[in-house]
Amino acid sequence: MIFALCVQFCQAQPSTRRAAFPPPVADTLYYAICPQQTLQQLEGWGISLCWWANMCGRWDDEKIDELVDWLVSPTGLNFNIFRYNIGGGDDPQNRNCKLHHMGRGKGLRAEMEGFKDSSEGTYHWERDAAQRKIMLKIKERRPDAIFEAFSNSAPYYMTYSGCVGGATKATDNNLRPEYYEEFAHYLVDVCRHYRDTYGIEFKTLEPFNEPVTDYWYANGSQEGCHVSTEAQIQFLRILSPILKDSGLKTVISASDETNVAQSVNDLHAYIDAGVLPLVGQWNTHTYHVSDSARIAMRELAAQHGIHLWQSEVGDGGFGIDGNLKLAQKLIDDMRMMQPAAWIDWQYVEEDNDQWCFVRSNFAQATYARVKNFYVRQQFSRFFTQGCRFLATESKSSLAATTADGRTLVLALLNTKRATSTHVIDLSAFQTKKGIQAFRTSRNEDLLPVSDYQMNRGTMVITLPPRSIVTLQIPIRNEK
Repeated sequence: MIFALCVQFCQAQPSTRRAAFPPPVADTLYYAICPQQTLQQLEGWGISLCWWANMCGRWDDEKIDELVDWLVSPTGLNFNIFRYNIGGGDDPQNRNCKLHHMGRGKGLRAEMEGFKDSSEGTYHWERDAAQRKIMLKIKERRPDAIFEAFSNSAPYYMTYSGCVGGATKATDNNLRPEYYEEFAHYLVDVCRHYRDTYGIEFKTLEPFNEPVTDYWYANGSQEGCHVSTEAQIQFLRILSPILKDSGLKTVISASDETNVAQSVNDLHAYIDAGVLPLVGQWNTHTYHVSDSARIAMRELAAQHGIHLWQSEVGDGGFGIDGNLKLAQKLIDDMRMMQPAAWIDWQYVEEDNDQWCFVRSNFAQATYARVKNFYVRQQFSRFFTQGCRFLATESKSSLAATTADGRTLVLALLNTKRATSTHVIDLSAFQTKKGIQAFRTSRNEDLLPVSDYQMNRGTMVITLPPRSIVTLQIPIRNEK
């Protein structure tokens, strides 16, 4: 469809010369990209701060500074969105859960400190020093950073089970309704404290995390809280006026489901209940997603004018194959669901090279970048904030023009074990000299390459097996 539209566009302008395509051959993709087929504008790329910041924030400043520089610098990952976890905090006396029960699952890194130990207690603002240190380092290094605050669980004393891991039965709500107002004040008080003390005003506040699931249970591996859609709606009616009266510019984001189909169901329920106006941004994870769910989410968000984020995702696998699998999910999300932001889960991990960009030994404070770092750079370093994505019929490509309209950026993906050739009609653009291309493969890390051809508006480039290439193509700015 896009190719046909581009043909019509080009034929309507006599001054534009179209290049003839050679006869189709096997393992070759033919498609066109047009500047008129615009999609969403990019707000940014990001990462959650929990739980890696809870560990790395305890290291010496030299190591922290290097990690932060890799994360935020324009020549690093160029991330500008960061999700701060407001910890609930388990019972210090462990009356309803086992000591260090999270250590049997996600590890002690998942033990988040809460800021209060009881309803009558005072706030302990000195807590969560490690995650806070990382966040303040990011703010210093990246003044334009966007921060979101999110909660995995309310403090233990507000729950049915008395444990921040979840309810005794994983399908039951764990936040007691009589504590809805107190929990809302808890979240808002933390947001206000960070604004007043550190000058960080969170753009959004997300009170739930994957709420309509059966993942969260007492003595589980991390903080988590089942919150039914009906309970979410009730809680938002209490949170919204408290947040508005706080003097913060922060708005509510929801509902952070792990499954996009469930997220669509939540959004319909919010609309039917009349609470969608209380929400300033819609967040969804894409751990579980289909193309039809992506399209349904995009269309529903557009219909109701709601700002959309893909707020958390990751994937397993082995080596570069797993890394490129997640890169394909990124392309699918950006092309079909069209969120303004795409946010990864973990920056630093132990014992794997899939759910992170930096592999570490937390106890020894050693660390090194892994292949996934360079795979993600192929997107985040070149698709810069404010760029406008363009439609492309190829499921193996992502296209955008930069905010200043002077550069066309293309990311081309080959997950196969054979070469793949892209033949791309770019004749609708007025391209200029000075193309730059970078490739990551099994043996290459963001390597500058020049094995492409550009002839009369047609780009031809062959990708090696299991590789990703990003091209920066100068174009004439018609603005």
